Amino acid sequence: MTSAEPHPMPDSDQSQHAAQAARASEMPRRYGIGINVALQVILALALFAGVNRLNWRHYWRWDLSPSQDYTLSPATLNYLNSLSRDVHIYIVFGRDSKVYGEVRSLLEEYRLHGRQRVKVRSIDPVRDIDRAEQLKADTGLSLAQNGVLLHCGANKRFITEEELVVRESGTSTNRQIIEFRGEDAISSALISVVEGRVRRFYYLVGKGSRSDAALSDAYTAAMELGKQQNFEIAPVNLSEINHMPGDADGLLILGPRYDLSERETAMLDDYWKRKRAGIFVMLDPGGETRRLNAFLAANGVRPRGDRVIFAESTSTGARKEFTVMAEFMKEVPFIRHLASSAITLAGQSESLDLRTEDAALKEQSVTVQPLMRASPRYWGERQFLEELPVVDEDDTLPPIYLAASIERGVVKDESLRADSSRMVVVSNSTLLDKQTMLAVNRDFVSAGLNWLMNRESRIGIGSKPRRSYRIQLTQKQHELIFWITSISLPGIVLGLGFMVWASRRAA
Repeated sequence: MTSAEPHPMPDSDQSQHAAQAARASEMPRRYGIGINVALQVILALALFAGVNRLNWRHYWRWDLSPSQDYTLSPATLNYLNSLSRDVHIYIVFGRDSKVYGEVRSLLEEYRLHGRQRVKVRSIDPVRDIDRAEQLKADTGLSLAQNGVLLHCGANKRFITEEELVVRESGTSTNRQIIEFRGEDAISSALISVVEGRVRRFYYLVGKGSRSDAALSDAYTAAMELGKQQNFEIAPVNLSEINHMPGDADGLLILGPRYDLSERETAMLDDYWKRKRAGIFVMLDPGGETRRLNAFLAANGVRPRGDRVIFAESTSTGARKEFTVMAEFMKEVPFIRHLASSAITLAGQSESLDLRTEDAALKEQSVTVQPLMRASPRYWGERQFLEELPVVDEDDTLPPIYLAASIERGVVKDESLRADSSRMVVVSNSTLLDKQTMLAVNRDFVSAGLNWLMNRESRIGIGSKPRRSYRIQLTQKQHELIFWITSISLPGIVLGLGFMVWASRRAA
């Protein structure tokens, strides 16, 4: 038998078989490429999600504004770090408010540093009517004006827009905002709703003042500070009571014209010798307050009865200056944040004799520290009514002290110092006058009152000035800006786009 030889395949069949074999070999490679691309896409998405999550949880922020407008003070940061209760903050502002942006940015800082204890929501009462009505029903507040509502448990505090700003002095209805004091107001309200207790200062009345206007200004300024710093002001007339009220966290004696009686002086001394007492005194050098001065002298601060002045002879005649430029002492912790500021005391001031090294006072655990010192050109003049006073041996030479602090019951253990009695004495009665009060005056009084209440953590939160900048451009500069922004930059982008299009067409 002869074997059959295989018939050769036609050329067309061979080429078809080769193509099928090539396609079969390419299929696994295509699947491999697809899987590889899918894995790359999945890994890229995972990397993108991971980077974004890390960026959301761990990030750094910088405040590049010239005056650090969006940086919270160390006092506020320390309080936020120790916050133990949840606080809800509602920004009840219309979008057309001039300070809405600053308030929102500031409260965002509170939220970020509040360790998830601070929740912030924004409600526009004009656009978000339903949410605004619900908030009114929940809190019982009218919310009739712009402001910030803080709510913690059953405690709530509404800060109006006017409490967040300081406007220029005057009677005009269109007074410009010169300072933004949002952090000061919000931190005070935060403490108030978390503590749930409002401190109380009594304001001494019935002893006269330089004028009715001065008395009204001091009382109004004290009331405003009370709102800002979370304490109440209540009047007290010592001639009508037998002892200081038990709920008194402090006593304000602001510019009395007439002296205390012996009975009233004894009541004041009894209050000062309590385990916890706080007294803020503004002296009127022209007042007849012999017993009050004796009480202060017994505790290490003696008013001298002179006038702090500067006098010189000029080509136009004698020049006598009672308004005093002064500086704060850097050594005292509760006014250290004011050390770089100067203060001007209007009206008349008298010098204070401070017994800082008195052994008898130290035995009683009484410490006296100077707070404010006049500039070196001033002296304490006895014959201040003369046309051109000159310094003589009866006068007081620099350093001239204008304010001092007294602390009774001082101990080395800081944890027990909350039980000490504290007093601030200022030898000027115009510190809170409406026409002459500057921001530094208010900050000094605020720091003093917080120190009296043992609220050192609240000291150092100041206002932030609002600055406006105006750029004057010449006609040539206007034309240059037009050519750069309207012609050159769009032309460059158009040219680059044309080059990319041309290169792709050539390929």
